[in-house]
Amino acid sequence: MSASPRGPLSAYLRPRVLVMLVLGFSSGLPFLLVGNTFGFWLRDEGTTLAAIGFLSWVGIAYSLKFLWAPLIDRVNAPLLGWLGRRRGWMALAQIIVGISLIAMALVGTKMGLGLLGAFALVVAFASSTQDIVIDAWRIESAESGEELGLLSSAYQFGYRIALIATDALILIAAEHLGWPVSYALYGVLMGIGLLATFVAAEPLRADAVIAEKSAKAPLWSPDGLFDAIIGPFLVFFRTYGWLALLMLAAISLYRLPDFVMGPMANPLYHDIGLSKDWVGTIRASIGLVASFAGIAVGGFWALRFGYMSALIVGGILQALAVAGFASLALFSAHMNLPPLFAMTSGEFLHVVFVNPHLRLFAAVMIGDNFGISFAGVALVSYMSSLTSLGYTATQYALLSSTYAWAGKIMKGFSGVIVENLSASHGLMAAYAIFFVGAGLIGLPAILLFVLLAARHRVLRRANQAPAHQ
Repeated sequence: MSASPRGPLSAYLRPRVLVMLVLGFSSGLPFLLVGNTFGFWLRDEGTTLAAIGFLSWVGIAYSLKFLWAPLIDRVNAPLLGWLGRRRGWMALAQIIVGISLIAMALVGTKMGLGLLGAFALVVAFASSTQDIVIDAWRIESAESGEELGLLSSAYQFGYRIALIATDALILIAAEHLGWPVSYALYGVLMGIGLLATFVAAEPLRADAVIAEKSAKAPLWSPDGLFDAIIGPFLVFFRTYGWLALLMLAAISLYRLPDFVMGPMANPLYHDIGLSKDWVGTIRASIGLVASFAGIAVGGFWALRFGYMSALIVGGILQALAVAGFASLALFSAHMNLPPLFAMTSGEFLHVVFVNPHLRLFAAVMIGDNFGISFAGVALVSYMSSLTSLGYTATQYALLSSTYAWAGKIMKGFSGVIVENLSASHGLMAAYAIFFVGAGLIGLPAILLFVLLAARHRVLRRANQAPAHQ
């Protein structure tokens, strides 16, 4: 397939890109169901902020996926290997995620947080495995750098649609159907990703490279194990030298604001009196539009001005968006909005256009969705450009684990921080201090990418300088 686009819209309508869009949705669907949305369910059941924060540690599975990525790079999935290496693992992971979400629905909180948390952990491990394979499929399926950017954008679009579905639409469903029924429905929705897996074409570009490696050193030989486990890291550091350490440090700190604030966002909505209907409606309407705008602008910025510029701008927008949540705690501590579906159209329009608290919430949602989406597409595009054929799954798993591990660990303490601050400052002031602090911890990553950008300019000038005779 030619990578040259006939036009922006026609490019997104190509079969491979449409499959990527659906796989992106499948990748994003479980993420918040064991993260921020899970916290809303737990808060509704009266769970403490500290327990919610600690239970968010099930997401650490996403930060450990580089440990089993070498196996997925070299071995077919059990029972489903006939689909191909990438598609087989995709299908297996999607089936496990769907079944485990339904199990969470059946268990609920009444059978204890331990069992519910155990099923959430299974979802997280299977979901992170799905991410490994979908990322590898995206990179290996692209026939050019331009098409990789197109597939990365399609992935982000699908992923953000899933986040809106699991951060907004599910709240409306939970308000009227209850959390267990809602989780069961989303478990069934994983079937959409499974259908895309069967429709997708197995990428073959990496097979020859992997077959050559296996012929020289079978996986279960000492040399084969060394190449599968250590080889991806050696190639990465050999390619980028000492800059690899700076790159990994910048990547690991980049999404800290988003990760750290995550477990406390939905409890904040709950504690300021926002109903699930209002949260879901605002996030699924203007939030969705802002997400798409952030992806489009972030992708254009990266293409027009380069990855480094996009990462720096995205980091600033992300930090401001996270800090903006403090305004909800300071100025909208008691929403007291009328029930959404009990209002007439006239009452609805009056609330939407006149109520200052709702307008503030809408502004915060616009900033959050735009800033996080801009930063997300910039980071995914950058990390995708750093991988090597034959080690795609493992190297990208390393990079995506790197950007997640610090935030996944730190966010577990978010509830404890808010509860401790509330003892001396009150709950709303504690929320405000927490969200401002979460935004500020994004500054080191911005500075590191500024340093990387300066270093890349120096190297580029050195490569362009004429050689001395």
